[in-house]
Amino acid sequence: MLKDDRYTYRVTWSEEDGEYVGLCAEFPSLSWLAPEPEAALRGIRQVVADVVVDLQKNGEPVPEPIAAIKFSGRFMVRIPPELHRQLALEAAEAGISLNRLASDKLSRARC
Repeated sequence: MLKDDRYTYRVTWSEEDGEYVGLCAEFPSLSWLAPEPEAALRGIRQVVADVVVDLQKNGEPVPEPIAAIKFSGRFMVRIPPELHRQLALEAAEAGISLNRLASDKLSRARC
């Protein structure tokens, strides 16, 4: 296992495989199947540790843990002009900025 493992892991049930699957957000191509969730987590953590060692040996870049990244809170998104107009109108009618409207909508969408 990695000494200072700060990667982002998730364990979920795979109906297709009939087992739990361990995943790592920073390494989306990796997974580990196991009959128990704890074993799926141990398995994916070991696979990630092995891949990190291999990347380091080969002088390849190792993904930075998402937890260590400093986010600014800003990002740009391109949308069709008509949708931009509709959202601007909705924001104006609600008496809020377009930025606030988009933030509110994104906030509700993640639930």
